[in-house]
Amino acid sequence: MQDENIILETKDLRKSFKNSHDGEVEILKGINFSLKEREVVSIIGPSGCGKSTFLRCLNGLESINSGTIIFENKILDSKTNWRKIRQKIGMVFQSYDLFPHLSVLDNILLAPIKILKKNRAIATQEAMQWLKRVGLESKIKSYPKDLSGGQKQRVAIVRSLCMNPTIMLFDEVTASLDPEMVKEVLEVIKSLASDGMSMIIVTHQMRFAEAISDKVLFFDKGIVAQEDSADIFFKNPKTDRIKQFLNILDFE
Repeated sequence: MQDENIILETKDLRKSFKNSHDGEVEILKGINFSLKEREVVSIIGPSGCGKSTFLRCLNGLESINSGTIIFENKILDSKTNWRKIRQKIGMVFQSYDLFPHLSVLDNILLAPIKILKKNRAIATQEAMQWLKRVGLESKIKSYPKDLSGGQKQRVAIVRSLCMNPTIMLFDEVTASLDPEMVKEVLEVIKSLASDGMSMIIVTHQMRFAEAISDKVLFFDKGIVAQEDSADIFFKNPKTDRIKQFLNILDFE
């Protein structure tokens, strides 16, 4: 029986891609995972280990080959209305994907008005509340070309939040940012954690992961090599591979 506090779970999740050289290559090799209400989980690991693919499977951007995804006690499969699920499982990517021809405000309002059928005035009020919170209320008439990378990423986060998601997925959202812009985006994510937002974060920011996470998973070659509380994980990495990874990233 599923824990009543678990809102998202995977059982033996497997995902393969076709490769012209090797045929079928299994990227995710039986991932068992759970996320509780108000929990923050960070997923770390080397490039190509399946972290981003896993997030994309969770909200239907990638289909799975086998296994089970359970969200709010319902199994998600090929018959699921994934468009509706993505309203509840929001995702922010490394690339901001803002529409260049729309202002900041119109980028944010597009989905709430068209998909959720929100009244424009109400949607605008909600957008302005979030923009004020992330320090961008003065940028509502600006266009993406006029924004810094950190500002674009904060707009992308607000756009997802205005869909009123239950869970937020963050896929290396600071990877393409200059170092001075990283902090402003991480501060927004920290504030969401303080609000009790359930989140799954793929990141290479180890200090951030340690500070914000209830739980840390280390992905390696398509499996979960270690899963522990942040405190235990960073103080007691279980394998030489994980120790090596943390040392390379200068984590002390």
